[in-house]
Amino acid sequence: MNKIEKRLHFLLGKVKEECKKVKKLSDYELKNKTNEFKRRLAEGETTDDLLPEAFAVCCEADYRVLGMFPYDVQILGGIALHLCYLCEMNTGEGKTLTATMPLYLNGLTGKSSILVTANEYLAIRDAQEMGQVYKFLGLSVEAGVKRDTNEKLDNESKKDVYDADIVYTTHGALGFDYLLNNLVHSKEDRFMRDFYFVIIDEADSVLLDSASMPLVISGSPRVQSNLYGITDFFVTTLVEDVHYEIEDKKVWLTNKGIEYAKCYFRIENLYSKENFDVLRHIVLALRAHFLLEKDIDYVATDQGEIVLLDKSTGRKMKGMKLRGGSHQAIEEKEHLKLSQEQRSVASITYQNLFNLFPKMSGMSGTIKDGKEELLEVYNKRVVVIPPRKPMIRKDMPDKYFKTSEEQFDAVIQETVKRHKTGQPVLLIASLISDTEMLSKLLVQENIEHSVLNANNAFWEAEIIKEAGQKNVVTVATSMAGRGTDIHLGPGVKELGGLCVLGIGRMSNTRDERQARGRAGRQGEPGVSIFYTSLEDDVCTILGEDFLEKYIDKGRYISKRRIKKLINRSQKIKDESSVFQRKSSVDYDSVMKRQRTIMYKTRNDLLDGKSLDENALIEIYKRNIDEYVKEHKKMDDFTMNRYILDNLSYRIKELSVPSKNRKEYLKQYADIAFKDKKQLLGNRFPEYCRLCTLKALDDGWIEEVDYLQQLQAAISGRSTAQRNLLYEYQREARLSFRDMEKSIKKAMIRNILLGEVSFGKDNEMIILYP
Repeated sequence: MNKIEKRLHFLLGKVKEECKKVKKLSDYELKNKTNEFKRRLAEGETTDDLLPEAFAVCCEADYRVLGMFPYDVQILGGIALHLCYLCEMNTGEGKTLTATMPLYLNGLTGKSSILVTANEYLAIRDAQEMGQVYKFLGLSVEAGVKRDTNEKLDNESKKDVYDADIVYTTHGALGFDYLLNNLVHSKEDRFMRDFYFVIIDEADSVLLDSASMPLVISGSPRVQSNLYGITDFFVTTLVEDVHYEIEDKKVWLTNKGIEYAKCYFRIENLYSKENFDVLRHIVLALRAHFLLEKDIDYVATDQGEIVLLDKSTGRKMKGMKLRGGSHQAIEEKEHLKLSQEQRSVASITYQNLFNLFPKMSGMSGTIKDGKEELLEVYNKRVVVIPPRKPMIRKDMPDKYFKTSEEQFDAVIQETVKRHKTGQPVLLIASLISDTEMLSKLLVQENIEHSVLNANNAFWEAEIIKEAGQKNVVTVATSMAGRGTDIHLGPGVKELGGLCVLGIGRMSNTRDERQARGRAGRQGEPGVSIFYTSLEDDVCTILGEDFLEKYIDKGRYISKRRIKKLINRSQKIKDESSVFQRKSSVDYDSVMKRQRTIMYKTRNDLLDGKSLDENALIEIYKRNIDEYVKEHKKMDDFTMNRYILDNLSYRIKELSVPSKNRKEYLKQYADIAFKDKKQLLGNRFPEYCRLCTLKALDDGWIEEVDYLQQLQAAISGRSTAQRNLLYEYQREARLSFRDMEKSIKKAMIRNILLGEVSFGKDNEMIILYP
């Protein structure tokens, strides 16, 4: 037993001692413990000091309200979560009840305690069921999502949610709420408290599988580009390994490809600043054609829309679009009408979102396999909580086939054989297209079945609950119905329990363990078998030429060789995903530094921090210095143009004009500044603050949008043997400097040229230039 396990078991002993005491308390006395704990926290005790007593109170409340007293392993898991570890708990061990103890303890602090889970169904279900316990103990609980995903919460409703002691929500909703909370225009509109404690359910799916896809909020549309069509056609004329290369889910032009592009677009330097847009559109078209696959990464609907697919869940991500023009590039590839390209106004990755919490923990049935990466990226240790009962599920050796036809045939034969005995069968595939194929084959065999394609988490949960009943056959993607218990029906144990048949080697071993874990919960019988072939999605990494030799041309290949190739493909795919996630962290760390500076400055302004007038005067003088430096041969027309655009809408001769144009402009600015200050009187500081906030927001939106585009376009520089991250950091540093200058110019322009009126309640209304 290591040091961590010893501490967990020591605290478990303390909790069990306290459980004996609280058992004797009346309901009133038990509820009153919450007030006692809050008072003791206010007097200086810590949550660690209260842990044994608070956990015991929550255990007793779980029993009295829900009729479920947490097992020792659940208490162990709860302690580990409070101590901010990532817990591996086997599927079916009761993670929902485990979370009640640390959420109650941290909810006593009056700070935010949040549990994020995989989908809306689980968040709403757990908030309702477990919420009974918290309400019994005097704490408030809210769900941060609605059953109807189209029904949006307004800011007032969100404020009620995040003011609750305990919040259940999804990782996507939390991330977008964080970004939206930092886009509000007044402090009254803010709805989030500072982050404190979070538990991430299905933590491996969130922190690893979904980590490389940033959350992006899109705002006003940008002027639609006319380059999509011409670059799409250009890309269709390219030859692989001659004009472009593909490696590790990246694609770039070769030297020959660059020369061809220069000739095709009649430009001298593809990488010059004036040709940035052409390069960006070429990269977007390359990715659309050679990295993003139809029915794997996206589907084209009958309504002529591109709908993205979440690879880790198989779920259709309705309403979500790829950023930076990638979505329009796919639409062009599929010959669909182009949707409006949106400007990115805010962005964050899950890595940086959850690293904002002082206390972060998580739980999953399969997190141990990613422990090295989790330690490196999040500085989090993984603790394995032992199952309450020994696992007796039989995990049979994988079956290997050359073609998908043989593979599917074997799966259907096994399903028919087990279905005849009455044993329930759950077929799990990675791809939606595979579930549809399985469904067609089952129809041919006259076998009734349900198909879950991760489209609706609410009714999927109801169907998956029944997957353990006699004679039931269910086809599902790997994430459909995740988090829902599958209970065995009468007589199923005698038949060997639930049979899980996995189709296709998955991208990593964690997904496969998750699939197997649907059977054999809490010491029940079960069986799992995986059927793999050289035509599995992971094997595309071996290359078309290699696979063609054995599949299309029918060359002999031994089962042992197939096994070796499939295992190697999965390993490469997994390593590639790890690299991609690390790369995502590195790229977003650049945005993180900028975001931290901007959000702090913005919050200071929202909270009423006044601006030093001398600093503002210094800014407009520096603006003039830079302008004069850029326009050394300034005539009267140029000078008057600067005045009209930046200082005043009226040209007037100064009573003491200076022969020095720079000094003349500074005198002009001084007078305009004093006039505005005199006009607004004691409201002038508030006016300056609002003008600065507007300039800050406009500048930051441009910067976020530029960095999103830059990250996409910069991959084309790999042919020049440059370090892409270094290139990105250098460009981002320069653009941040440019943004600072543009904000300073805009804030002075807003202050000097802004038109002020006052609405009801004397509210200041500003018409910006």
